[in-house]
Amino acid sequence: MAIRIGRVYTRTGDDGETSLARGGRVPKDAQRVEAYGAVDELNSAIGVAREEVAALAPPLAGLREEMEPLLARVQRSLFDLGAYLAIAPGEYREGMPSIRAEDVTALEAEMDRWGKDLPSLQSFILPGGGRLGALLHVARSSCRRAEREAVRLHRVEPIAAPALAFLNRLSDWLFVAARHAAKAMNVPEFLWRDRR
Repeated sequence: MAIRIGRVYTRTGDDGETSLARGGRVPKDAQRVEAYGAVDELNSAIGVAREEVAALAPPLAGLREEMEPLLARVQRSLFDLGAYLAIAPGEYREGMPSIRAEDVTALEAEMDRWGKDLPSLQSFILPGGGRLGALLHVARSSCRRAEREAVRLHRVEPIAAPALAFLNRLSDWLFVAARHAAKAMNVPEFLWRDRR
């Protein structure tokens, strides 16, 4: 799909409304806009983590070469998801951007592969695990918010099951990716301890 973007500003949103992908205008605080806006924020958070991966020094070239294409794929999937969410109900047509079941199973396969080499947890961990791990945890918590916004939208306007499943699985994937990165970088994880 070819897209041409000329001038960035249009002045059409100055009244507090925005256009959906296939026409129609809604308030900028409509639940559909909240949902795809949260997905956009998540994509930006993953972009920061991806930049951190790209900057990994040569001793961590293996981690860089493994993670960069995975994060790039996730970003493309999130852009597809945002585009799907920006289409009003009844306007979606076959061939338009969307999330597929195989996008969800790809995340599961990667988590299964990483999980084989990770120690089992006896407690919750505190977000961290080095700078990359911390950035992946920021993306994970952003993903949970995007999922909540999508669920709110789904209650009033149905969303395809793979889209909801993708956000749910992606937050798990980001958690395991943070642990995987911490292990590869030999950075300790800190467990949460109940202070009672």
